[in-house]
Amino acid sequence: MSEYIDTTTPHPARMYDWFLGGKDNYPVDVEMGKQLVAMDPRTLTMARANRSFMERGTRWLAKNGVRQFLDIGTGIPTEPNLHQIAQQIAPESRVVYCDNDPIVLRHAEALLRSTPEGVTDYVQADAKEPESILEQAGKVLDFDKPVALSLIALLHFISDEQGAYELVRRLMAGLPSGSYLMLSHGTGEFTPETAKTATEMYRARGMTLALRDRVEVARFFEGLELVDPGVAVVTDWQPEPDVVVDESEGPTPGFVGVGRKP
Repeated sequence: MSEYIDTTTPHPARMYDWFLGGKDNYPVDVEMGKQLVAMDPRTLTMARANRSFMERGTRWLAKNGVRQFLDIGTGIPTEPNLHQIAQQIAPESRVVYCDNDPIVLRHAEALLRSTPEGVTDYVQADAKEPESILEQAGKVLDFDKPVALSLIALLHFISDEQGAYELVRRLMAGLPSGSYLMLSHGTGEFTPETAKTATEMYRARGMTLALRDRVEVARFFEGLELVDPGVAVVTDWQPEPDVVVDESEGPTPGFVGVGRKP
């Protein structure tokens, strides 16, 4: 696969890196990031809350016996990475990361620093090719045992027409009973006009933004047993008791959930 990095067009992973205070981004990413934040200051809040949910969700999964993780749409590494959280609780955890962005590939070394007891691996593949992902991940993960599928801040970049729901269905179909789906998803439910403008901004730059409401996000969990509190605003999913959430600008614009495959 090509490692060419286009620095003339904004990229969601690099903008997300900027939202989190990272340095792996370019002026074009910062420019659009600033436009999005000026339009809705909660954009920064969502990025950080999304990261916090990944940490809480991974801890919950590891504490409840999950020892294998498949993280698709990994993005630019930001510590603590998923494998660090899982392996801190269960050092024998096996984690496969997957992304198709060349800049993520360049940073993959940071994702491969496993504990001696566990394994981490990186697969470069397109999220829209689930069978290829499962085939490659199967070299590291044992699909006879439960796997947690992590789709953090990925699905709002895949439209219904591009097969977002079918993608999740095909991935979960390849995982055994007892596996989990952990996902986070941006929403325009609370500020529809702002969401419409943001969607148009993405489209004008050749990118997809498919913000979904709570009911639409819940559809991804059809056939799964939702972990309490179900599909919730990102800051409301099993929040840390000592973390104060600032909702002066309104609810954080994202829904999250964790569901178990029967």
